[in-house]
Amino acid sequence: MLLWSRSRKVAEPRRPTSGRGSLGGDEGSAALEFIGLGVVLLVPLVYLVLALGAIQGQLLGVESAARHGARTMSSASDERDAAARADATVQSAIEEYGMDPGSVQVTIRCAPEGAGCPSAGATVVVTVTTKVALPLVPSVFGLDRIGTVPVQASSAYKVSRTWTGG
Repeated sequence: MLLWSRSRKVAEPRRPTSGRGSLGGDEGSAALEFIGLGVVLLVPLVYLVLALGAIQGQLLGVESAARHGARTMSSASDERDAAARADATVQSAIEEYGMDPGSVQVTIRCAPEGAGCPSAGATVVVTVTTKVALPLVPSVFGLDRIGTVPVQASSAYKVSRTWTGG
C-alpha cells in the first residue's frame, strides 16, 4: 500500500506580488502613523508641562511672599516697622518671582480679632493671592481673562509673648 507519491504536487498559497491590487500594502505607513500620533500626543503634553510650570512658579512666589511677610512682621520691633518690613518683603518676593504687581492681593490680619497688629501673643496671618495667565492663550474674545488660574497662599506666625512693641 502506497501512502504518498513523489509525483503529486501540493499547491502553495499565493502571495501578493506588489502593493497595487493587493489587500495588505503597509509599506511606509509606520512612519506616517508615528508622526501623526506623535504630534497628537506630544503637543498637549508639552503644553501641559508649560502650563504646570507657570502655575508652579507663581505658586512658589505667593507662598514665599506670604511666609516671609508673616515672619518679618512677627519679628519686627514695633508696629510701624512691622508694616514696612512686611510690605518690603512681599514686594521683594513679587519682583523675584516675576509676578504682576497689579494682580497680587495681600491681606494682613492678626488673631485674636481686635488685637494690635502685631501685639504680644497674637498670630500674624498673611494671605497672598494672584492669578496666573496660562501660556499661549490669546487675548481674542476675552480668552486671556478666562485662561487664568487663581493661586493663593497663607502663612501664620506667632508673635512672642514677651514682645514689647518698641
